[in-house]
Amino acid sequence: MATEVLMPALSPTMEEGTLAKWLVKEGDEVKSGDILAEIETDKATMEFEAVDEGIVGKILIAEGTAGVKVNTPIAVLVEEGESADAAPAAKPAAKAEAAAPAKADAAPAAATSAPAPAAPKSGGKRVIASPLARRLAKEQGIDIATLTGTGPHGRIVKADVEAAAKGGAAKPAAAPAAPPAPAAAAMPAGPSASTVAKMYEGRDYEEVALDGMRKTIAARLTEAKQTIPHFYLRRDVQLDNLMRFRSQLNAQLEARGVKLSVNDFIIKACALALQDVPHANAVWAGDRVLKLKPSDVAVAVAIEGGLFTPVLKDAEKKTLSALSAEMKDLAARARNRKLAPHEYQGGSFAISNLGMFGIDNFDAVINPPHGAILAVGAGVKKPVVKADGEIGVATVMSMTLSVDHRVIDGALGAEVLKAIVDYLENPMAMLA
Repeated sequence: MATEVLMPALSPTMEEGTLAKWLVKEGDEVKSGDILAEIETDKATMEFEAVDEGIVGKILIAEGTAGVKVNTPIAVLVEEGESADAAPAAKPAAKAEAAAPAKADAAPAAATSAPAPAAPKSGGKRVIASPLARRLAKEQGIDIATLTGTGPHGRIVKADVEAAAKGGAAKPAAAPAAPPAPAAAAMPAGPSASTVAKMYEGRDYEEVALDGMRKTIAARLTEAKQTIPHFYLRRDVQLDNLMRFRSQLNAQLEARGVKLSVNDFIIKACALALQDVPHANAVWAGDRVLKLKPSDVAVAVAIEGGLFTPVLKDAEKKTLSALSAEMKDLAARARNRKLAPHEYQGGSFAISNLGMFGIDNFDAVINPPHGAILAVGAGVKKPVVKADGEIGVATVMSMTLSVDHRVIDGALGAEVLKAIVDYLENPMAMLA
């Protein structure tokens, strides 16, 4: 039986995407797990795997097509000798039914193949099964309507039929717990496009359409500023000890091709501070606070047209050189939009460093559901009063901690910021 392949939801917030490239052509035979296409989401270009096996009977959406809605049929798989024209058009009700589980089950490089709307029904309930499962059930004399599917969205797959033939039942794989999917990205309220355009009639301007990433950034930052009660804590940190220590380490690591940046030390300092002040290692979860045990630290990476915040998981356990290598890899793939959603989702704390652009200090916007974000400015030589009361010169870096007051109170925020400063001013403690 012909089976439609639907545009997958490759992240919880994905509503549409660009079918960047087909990696199969009509007439190709595919198996479960084969890569069918590359899909561009609002954040990345990801590979799309087949769930079912069959022959590509018809490609419905040409590569390069943008704005393809999730659950739109993009291709048809058929069995040998079957015509793709036999596939019935998807009914709106069937599409609506598939939409909810598709988003809930979205995962990196996940695959979504739609059940054929004309699938057999049992007691009024539509039976969702792969073509291979149907064929095996028929060969084994098994009533497929009596089986419970363990595939995506309850689909009956080959393993279910084989288990039934052996007198057992296939057990569904345990799905990892996931936070509730955020609300669909909506454009922030404000003057309409036509209202704004009228204000600039007669002026020379270029209209730039918003891509998926820019729409998502606009919606999430508007949500953050409207719903998160931000407060801000500021501290200066003297970097002279860190700069000397960094030079010594880099001289020793040069033979291994490792060069530590100041940002690597900041990541490590934040990770250790969250362990020292565990109540601050938390996120807002609607009607409760989730306290994390590992220090999963996100770091903002600017790319053309937007930014990513890849997450360094278990950062407190990793060496400075390991963090440095991982951060370079994540940043490079972020700039090429090659990160998978699990690499930029999660974490409890973020770092945004604009020091390399000469910014002295700034206030960063919290990335929901994080409890805080650290804004880092440039290290600048300034006059300081030394411990002995004498005036001297030191390299001083300004930091601002933006805090979600629902998660972290003022004194707790001050405590974690002090811990970060202490580690940066006494960097050898990071190696203890």
